[in-house]
Amino acid sequence: MSSPDPVIDANLAVALDALLAEQSVTRAAARLHTSPAAMSRTLARLRRILQDPLLVRAGQTMVPTPRAHALRDEAAAVVRSLAALLTPGTVVDPAGLHTTFTLQAADLVGAALAAGLLRLTRQEAPGISLRFRAEEFEAGSALRDGRIDLEIGSIDHVDPETQVEKLLTLRMVAAVRPGHPLTEGPVTPAGLAAADHVAVSRRGRFTGPLDTALAEHGLRRRVAVVLPSHLAAMALAARSDLVCLVPAALSDATVSPLTADAVALGLHLLDIPLPLPPLTIGMAWHPRQSADGAHRWLRDAVRRTLRTPLSAHDRAGNPEPGPPAAPRDTDIRR
Repeated sequence: MSSPDPVIDANLAVALDALLAEQSVTRAAARLHTSPAAMSRTLARLRRILQDPLLVRAGQTMVPTPRAHALRDEAAAVVRSLAALLTPGTVVDPAGLHTTFTLQAADLVGAALAAGLLRLTRQEAPGISLRFRAEEFEAGSALRDGRIDLEIGSIDHVDPETQVEKLLTLRMVAAVRPGHPLTEGPVTPAGLAAADHVAVSRRGRFTGPLDTALAEHGLRRRVAVVLPSHLAAMALAARSDLVCLVPAALSDATVSPLTADAVALGLHLLDIPLPLPPLTIGMAWHPRQSADGAHRWLRDAVRRTLRTPLSAHDRAGNPEPGPPAAPRDTDIRR
């Protein structure tokens, strides 16, 4: 029967290093903030373990034995390694990072993020590459096994270990082409219901929160087509009389980065006179990456990209409408 492995006391290595460096029980005790009596007992224990006196008296001083001389550098190296092992990670220099991050996001969120993140990586972390994936994975398990590093969007999974941070709260507005009949006067529930719509749903659903709000007024809209992509829906609305829903900032004092593509397509953003629930955009990651310096830089870069407000003169002449009434919490990942 094999004997059990010996118990390793790292404090003995620290004490040995101090004793051999100071060559004095009193000074070694002061260095380690302990008493001379305790250090003397530790020296006795080291002598028994190593079967060597280590330090012997020579007049008023103590001198190391040949074995102690041989152990001095090794003991110092062991203590340095222990200190490095047990010291919190230092701040990572983004400029020295060389890695690829995989982010999962809906196309509209990915489009809003990609340009800003690319700019930040070029400025701060040129060795980082970004891979965006559509919402093809079950995010909880994909985060857990490392297939994705970060999920950004409307977070609808509640795995106990998943870390989630809210980034933006948005509202839904109607996006229509220039000259659309809805731009000719105030938008009413009846006018909104009379128009044809393009809906966005990864699952092919024709109905959503707008239909619930219209039904409370005894109204029903016609959804002419359902697309899985917000960008495709906005492009179709820009070329037709279809109405597309787009997430916009809660306040008309700022512009949501998620409206940039709608503005670029020339779409007009119209307030919906119904109490539609707001949309929360967040990011989720696995806790094993919480303290990782590179991942912390990535999360901060996402925050800066999505939370940077745009002033009125940055708006391309298409201000967002005022905030809706009585918002309610929801999730539009349909």
